Amino acid sequence: MNLSPLQRKLNAYYRLTRLDKPIGILLLLWPTLWGIWLASPAWPDSLVLFVFIIGTILMRSAGCVMNDLADRNFDGHVERTRQRPLVTGDVTTREAIGLAMGLSLVAFALVLQLNTLVVALSFPALFLAASYPLTKRFLSIPQAYLGIAFGFGIPMAFAAITGQLPLEAWVLLLANIFWAIAYDTEYAMVDRNDDLKIGIRSSAIFFGRLDIAAVMSCYIVFLGLMAWVGVRLLQSWPYFAGLVVAVFIALYHYTLIRERDRMSCFKAFLHNNWLGAVVFAGVLASDYL
Repeated sequence: MNLSPLQRKLNAYYRLTRLDKPIGILLLLWPTLWGIWLASPAWPDSLVLFVFIIGTILMRSAGCVMNDLADRNFDGHVERTRQRPLVTGDVTTREAIGLAMGLSLVAFALVLQLNTLVVALSFPALFLAASYPLTKRFLSIPQAYLGIAFGFGIPMAFAAITGQLPLEAWVLLLANIFWAIAYDTEYAMVDRNDDLKIGIRSSAIFFGRLDIAAVMSCYIVFLGLMAWVGVRLLQSWPYFAGLVVAVFIALYHYTLIRERDRMSCFKAFLHNNWLGAVVFAGVLASDYL
């Protein structure tokens, strides 16, 4: 298919923001939705839902651009990333910076529709998104930092709905950190050999031969913390039923990663979308059953 220069550029932006690979948006969206529904006494306010859903898409897209800007000198040496637009030259560095800034500004304009506590929290949220790519240079487990960045919508959701930041919001964020370490270690197991060659740090490298045990331990802590939050917030039985189903999904992930096959590990990573969805289904059903 012959594409015009404009179509080629738009396609490059589409790939740069990973809109062609929505798994990142989903893994960011599920904990945000958990936070919104757990903080709400009834069906959440429509404006809050709109701001957080669209904001999630915008900030995930901006985060992907920031990540590729930070990794543009490394991605060409990794099999999975060597065709990214900044590596191939389909998008220039200046264009990528402008795109990241534009997406972030639109997201900030949406946040301005909410209360001042949410606006204040948006600044550390932006810092987390922008700085995460750099943590792979010096943190042994950058996936923990990713968990904070991907879960920061939780305290923001509680702030938007209740105007407060209760303990349950922070424990829910902590739960998300352990979930992120679990699924992103599965992802890092795919790139372990390439990361070792170029000096990028990851939890898969840090845990070494204990990587599988670490992943499963993180799932256990994640689900345990989620159960604690459910008890504290007086959730009904569907919430805990969702967590039980999530246990079986985590066990399925064990069958995928136990041989450390690259494609099976990647499949386990992608399958975390269903784990997040099942937990949200339990949260949602708990309000109405």
